[in-house]
Amino acid sequence: MKKLAVLLSLTLAIVLLGGSALAQGDNSVYFTTYYSNARNAAAPDETIRIINDGDTGNWLWESFYVFDDSQELQECCACGVSPDGLLSESVNGELLANPLTGKVNTRGVIKVISSSSSGAPVANTPAPGSHGTATHVQHALGANYQITETPLADSNLTSSEQTMLQNLCSYAITLGSGSGVCGCTLEDHDF
Repeated sequence: MKKLAVLLSLTLAIVLLGGSALAQGDNSVYFTTYYSNARNAAAPDETIRIINDGDTGNWLWESFYVFDDSQELQECCACGVSPDGLLSESVNGELLANPLTGKVNTRGVIKVISSSSSGAPVANTPAPGSHGTATHVQHALGANYQITETPLADSNLTSSEQTMLQNLCSYAITLGSGSGVCGCTLEDHDF
C-alpha cells in the first residue's frame, strides 16, 4: 500500500509539474532570420512560415522588417494570422518584391515582431503566440542549390530596437511613395 501511495504521489507530481510548464507557454515576440541567393532566377524561392499557436484565441499580426546586407531597410509590412492559422510568405514574391531603394536584394536580414496591433508595423503591441521557420537557399557545387529549413531565431526585443524598427518603417512608408511596403499572402493561400 505504501508503494502505491508513493507511485501515485510521483505520478501526480509529474502531471502537475508538466501541466504548469505547459501553462507558462512561450513568451517569444521577436524573431530574426536571414535570406540568401534571393531574386536569382537560377535559385528556388525562400519561404517564411509562421503559426499562431492559438493560446490567446486572438489574431496576431507579424510585422516584417526586411534589410539588405548593408543594414538598410528595404521593405516592411504586417500580415495577419488567425488562431491556429498558418502564414506563408514568399521572400521573393512578397518580402522583396517592392524595395524602397529599387535595388535588387540578394541577401540580408528579416526581423519579425509578433503583435496584437491590427496590421500596424509602425505601432506594435508585442504579443506572444507565434512560432516560425524559414527556408534558406544554399549554393552548392555547380549550378545546384540546396534548401534548408530552420526555426526563426528567438531574439531579445528591446524598447530601443522596437522604436527604431517602427520609425524606419514609418519613414519608408512616408517617403517611399508606394515603394518599401511588402505584400502579404492571404493566410489560406500558398504560392
